[in-house]
Amino acid sequence: MEKTTSKMKISIIGRGSQSKRIQKILKKKKKSFFIYRPDKNNKKNEQELNNSQIIFICSPNNTHYKYIKKFEKKNLYLFCEKPPVTNLDNLKNLKKKNFEKIYFNYNMRFSELGKIFSNLKKHKLGVLLSGYFNSSKGLAFKKEYRQNWRSKKNKCMTGVYELVSIHIVDLLNYYFDIKEVLKPRLTNHLKTGTSYDNSSVDLILKNQGKITVYSSYTGPYSKDCLLVFENGLINVSNNIIEIRGPRNNFDKNNNFIYPKLIKKIKISPLEDYNNSLEKSVNYFLNHAEKKKKFKKKEFTTSLKSNYLILKY
Repeated sequence: MEKTTSKMKISIIGRGSQSKRIQKILKKKKKSFFIYRPDKNNKKNEQELNNSQIIFICSPNNTHYKYIKKFEKKNLYLFCEKPPVTNLDNLKNLKKKNFEKIYFNYNMRFSELGKIFSNLKKHKLGVLLSGYFNSSKGLAFKKEYRQNWRSKKNKCMTGVYELVSIHIVDLLNYYFDIKEVLKPRLTNHLKTGTSYDNSSVDLILKNQGKITVYSSYTGPYSKDCLLVFENGLINVSNNIIEIRGPRNNFDKNNNFIYPKLIKKIKISPLEDYNNSLEKSVNYFLNHAEKKKKFKKKEFTTSLKSNYLILKY
């Protein structure tokens, strides 16, 4: 185990893929950590966890609230994977918690697209009118999916909707403020598990724009989106992000033509995800080690994103 550069003890709850990604980031930062195993009922296991000042909750979604509640009076810094909770009763109780040391990891806020959204005024695109997001991969065809908690409805009630779509819901809610979520269409297409492997939902933004979000664990790999603004476009396709504008581009006959290219960014979706996760972890650790409070907006926006997923 690497030598820590901080005196604050770190524990990780969970041993799945997200836990392993976070372990890799912590090792890179030369942080030591303890991996808590809830299946090991012994004194040392509990002592290590209880002696921690920083805890990463990377356990199955349906266990998040249990751990938040367990540590609420211990004055710890908690990094909790999304979604914060999996039912409305727990969400209602979570609203009463102290927000200052709880951070919910919607790490797409730190993605390349999130970076663009945070600087929209620079590109003068105007109001977001319409668009779609598509995220698909054939995870449900893998043997390990059948055994994983993600495929089980009692542990992951809405399946791919709360695992994948929630990132887009939060990204749009954080930067554009979602007014309403129309009833999602959830289907278990392959039936290799009991939870849903396909989802489609329409989001209505505060400015009346409408965005469709589709996520699938049964389709071929694809990540793309098209967002139509009053004065331009953002298009993500084949690992390229294009920002185009302004609206008023004409040919020699004064007919509208495709907006000019403002900026082109080549991305690797995997690298973008890993980089945004690392930035999210760094943001959290910076607050914890400097004993800074998280902004209330971060807490309330995270809960609203959670509510938008749970309301149906």
